[in-house]
Amino acid sequence: EVTAALAGSEEVRAARPLSIVLVDGEKDHGPGEHDYPAWRNRWVQLLAAAEQVTVTPAREFPSQEQLETADVLVFFQRGSFADRRPQAMDAFLARGGGAVYIHWAVDGRDRAGEFSRRIGLASDSAISFRHGPLELAFSDREHPIIRNFSKVALHDESYWKLIGNPAGLDVLATSLEDGEPTPQLWTKEVGEGRVFVSIPGHYSWTFDDPLFRILLLRGIAWAAHEPVDRFNALVTPGARMSR
Repeated sequence: EVTAALAGSEEVRAARPLSIVLVDGEKDHGPGEHDYPAWRNRWVQLLAAAEQVTVTPAREFPSQEQLETADVLVFFQRGSFADRRPQAMDAFLARGGGAVYIHWAVDGRDRAGEFSRRIGLASDSAISFRHGPLELAFSDREHPIIRNFSKVALHDESYWKLIGNPAGLDVLATSLEDGEPTPQLWTKEVGEGRVFVSIPGHYSWTFDDPLFRILLLRGIAWAAHEPVDRFNALVTPGARMSR
């Protein structure tokens, strides 16, 4: 399955230096769920194994220096769009920065509407959700992030009834919730900036699923304006695989 998903990959030569910031938050669920700090520790090591990549962590929100120098920010935390975040993210995206939001990072709380205008869809904490088998059905359009994907089965958590306008998104994958296809993976271009969002990511084991990892690594590369195959070497280390 991994071989099939990676078919047609292009070798990325003379990769430019990339600065990635991983933004976590305080753990807010049970064992193996929403474990933002554990994810940060593992993915700092994973991404740093790539050539020409510098990875730094941040708690809750990047520093001003990180905002000015990062190519892509990856958020995995309970989201927020309070305080200086709107102005900071607008400036970051305006200069061509990339932003990746995983799972509960889409929570905008009482500013969900404002948040959704930047990332596409956001939560006001009053959404529908479901834990368990999750089948992602992928769009039939050609987008590099979902090359070679038609369906993927995960065991994770879906969200739906989010705030925002799906018509303004490039929806990459949906799941069937309440009898309707609902967005679970999408991209949005904001001026010169790029945003990639993955609702899956509730359980720690999801990040070790090599197929999910392909999608997330491609999303990070795409948000950074890089070829999506740049991080292919990171798909299998530590992943849960069988022969």
